[in-house]
Amino acid sequence: MIYQLYQAQADIVDPLRRMARSTSALLRSVTPSVPYGLLLRHVTAALEVFGYAGTTHNHPGYGIKHITVDGKDVAVTEEVAAHTPFANLIHFKKQMPGPQPKVLVVAPLSGHFASLLRNTVQTLLHDHDVYITDWRNARDVPLAAGRFGFDEYVEHVIDFLDVLGPRAHVVGVCQPTVAVLAAVAVMSEANHPATPRSMTLMAGPIDTRRNPTRVNLLAKSKDMNWFEEKMIDVVPWRYPGAGRRVYPGFIQLSAFVSMNLDKHLNAHIRQFRALAHDDTETTQTHRAFYDEYLAVMDLTAEFYLETVDRIFMKHELATGQLHYKGQRVKPEAIRKTFLFTVEGERDDICGLGQTAAALDLCANLRPVLKRHHVQTGVGHYGVFSGKRWQNEIYPLVREVIQFAA
Repeated sequence: MIYQLYQAQADIVDPLRRMARSTSALLRSVTPSVPYGLLLRHVTAALEVFGYAGTTHNHPGYGIKHITVDGKDVAVTEEVAAHTPFANLIHFKKQMPGPQPKVLVVAPLSGHFASLLRNTVQTLLHDHDVYITDWRNARDVPLAAGRFGFDEYVEHVIDFLDVLGPRAHVVGVCQPTVAVLAAVAVMSEANHPATPRSMTLMAGPIDTRRNPTRVNLLAKSKDMNWFEEKMIDVVPWRYPGAGRRVYPGFIQLSAFVSMNLDKHLNAHIRQFRALAHDDTETTQTHRAFYDEYLAVMDLTAEFYLETVDRIFMKHELATGQLHYKGQRVKPEAIRKTFLFTVEGERDDICGLGQTAAALDLCANLRPVLKRHHVQTGVGHYGVFSGKRWQNEIYPLVREVIQFAA
């Protein structure tokens, strides 16, 4: 019922937001030439803040048209290298004189589109041939496509690595670190020819018993019946996935916002002031962030519930109880894949030590094939986006890939 209420509210408010954006643009064009310019600038700013504050379900896109390599512009085009009802494997193709290491970036399926990793991809592209798992919004996937749970997620990682072929590398960001580790363990045990040469796990919940955060404590404070009753709803009739049970993206967004409510309120107050004073650089930075942050996607109910149950409640990977298609996942089977774990000092979503737990689970990896890095001064998003990622973390990832290649 909550989805239907949300949709009814959106149907009422969205036209008002569009009207606010149009009125703001009109006022901005006439304000300099009319009396009471200061008052109109404040009205214009208020309308614009309201007009752009709503959620959308539109994929923001990656917008990576070119990168600079050795001082030269190199064109980048997106190609779909593989397709399933639940995801596209996007290849960021560029013309380079020689081959570069292939890297699969496994994006989170946690309420935002994979374009949240735009900066991750853009940085990797300078030295690598990059692919990403571009997950589809569950409300756009017809019921006929079947279920998509944790096993299907792991299966996608394995299948997409198979598309990249031998000697590729994988980078898992946040939530999918568990699935990536499981996939590599399954492939290693089977001597799969496409088992990646290196595996970088960044800010992920490998073992949430270590230094638990508010997110982890919430998962432990409720039972599965509560999550199913309160967090799951049915896609409304107007969408291709009508009737599919989902964890709506707007609920996840509400949870993220509530964790840092003061931060988001202050950001919108600063945006109002910046608009009123024609601070273009600040307003564009704010808009770019929130255009991405407010673009939400739904998760299938089975994937969400299985993730909460198996990863955050039962800690199946950390306790050796995780199974994939009926077979126990054995991280100790990983013997040749270089493992690099990265954590943020100020991460309030995945606490320190949670990702590093993978180093202990991969007990048969030689020490020379293990590395850990804690990035000072960054929170969760700073691990894979921003200047610290580009200037301090990425050089280490590149070094690991070069060593493992």
